Amino acid sequence: MVRQRESHRLTRRSLLTAALGVGLLACGRSAAPSPTPAPASPAPAHASSATAAAPSTSTPPPSSARAASPTMTIASSPSAGVSPTPAPPTATPAPRGPVPVTVTTFLSNLEVPWDIAFAPDGRIFITERPGRLRVVIQNQLRPEPVATLSDVAATGEGGLLGLALDPDFTHNHYLYLYYTTHTANGTLVNRVVRFTEHDNQLTDPTVLLDGIPGAVLHNGGRIAFGPDGKLYITVGDARNPNAAQDLRSPSGKILRINPDGSIPSDNPFPNSPIWSYGHRNPQGLAWRPGTGQLYETEHGPSGEFGLYAHDELNLIEPGKNYGWPAYASDVRISGGVDAVPPLLDSGNQTWAPSGMTFVSHDRIPQWQGSLLFAGLRGEGLWRVTLSADGRRVTGTEVLYQGQFGRLRTVVEGPDGTLSVLTNNRDGRGRPQQGDDRVLLIKPAGS
Repeated sequence: MVRQRESHRLTRRSLLTAALGVGLLACGRSAAPSPTPAPASPAPAHASSATAAAPSTSTPPPSSARAASPTMTIASSPSAGVSPTPAPPTATPAPRGPVPVTVTTFLSNLEVPWDIAFAPDGRIFITERPGRLRVVIQNQLRPEPVATLSDVAATGEGGLLGLALDPDFTHNHYLYLYYTTHTANGTLVNRVVRFTEHDNQLTDPTVLLDGIPGAVLHNGGRIAFGPDGKLYITVGDARNPNAAQDLRSPSGKILRINPDGSIPSDNPFPNSPIWSYGHRNPQGLAWRPGTGQLYETEHGPSGEFGLYAHDELNLIEPGKNYGWPAYASDVRISGGVDAVPPLLDSGNQTWAPSGMTFVSHDRIPQWQGSLLFAGLRGEGLWRVTLSADGRRVTGTEVLYQGQFGRLRTVVEGPDGTLSVLTNNRDGRGRPQQGDDRVLLIKPAGS
């Protein structure tokens, strides 16, 4: 059930135009609850290997799928027709209780890695924001990229961003990328493109969504397949806040499409890829194991309407309005709309939350069932526990804050190891030797 939100009128309300007049769903909003702190977890000592004690204007919608040929340079295969053979996995007995956790550097000297995906054959794919798709084979990063997309516009927060592998990747080898590019007249836009991967090469580019408004800031960019087999896409407001309330625009939305780019018949708005709206700059998606509930992280304002911070963790439901720019979290800016409140709000602190994952594996048993999300400006890894129904935060703690710099995403691998990408070379961090890196979080001694 949706609740009526507690409102706070701001003195800068006059900075907004009149309340937006699009057709909105009737969804009440209430203030986010104050979570109880989760059991504290001592952060590891600062080192390349560290161990922690066990913690107690309106635009048309994107065009439909069409064949296209994004300009790219493809790396040649080391041995044509031969697929890489992953190293056989080593069975690890499941721990029976809390275990010490260690953080080690797996890969170093990457350039703004944005997303990471694990293939069923053991390979690992990584996007670098300047436009390169990298691959790791048998724990070794190949020096030459799988592909370099020369039409990527790595401007500001834009570039080669999200990455997803098709649920049937073993058979179809479909790989999906979200990236920023220029139109013929120089306008920044974002697009979602499906490729076919074979022998560490990309072929058959097909644009699934194009013309998504882009900007130097607020491009969103996370893409992920849900348990329903649909592709979900986070899109920022591209510095046009009012577009987030415009159901004719993809900006400030979470989109949902079929793997071929068509629109699912059960989307909440007929013939529209929009799944939810009223978002500022969403960058994280994760589904709760067992329930299939979708959660999202979102950047709050950075000066708009005189406001800062108020980053959000949201429970996403189809057709719902999440408030921006009428609300920033539970702070009323103009009102005039009913919107769903966040589960968690950063208040006056800025987290800049990005990628996220649920811990489903029992390899780190004290974290199993928790939701983790990476913080850029917050320079930490947030661990969140949820109520049984998933509608309330019951605890939070920040791990490794300030120890590894800006963190872009966290992903749980097939064996339960957590991979964390740093983003200290993105123009806002303080790069150290070896940045940027892929960090591994796993039980000590494993």
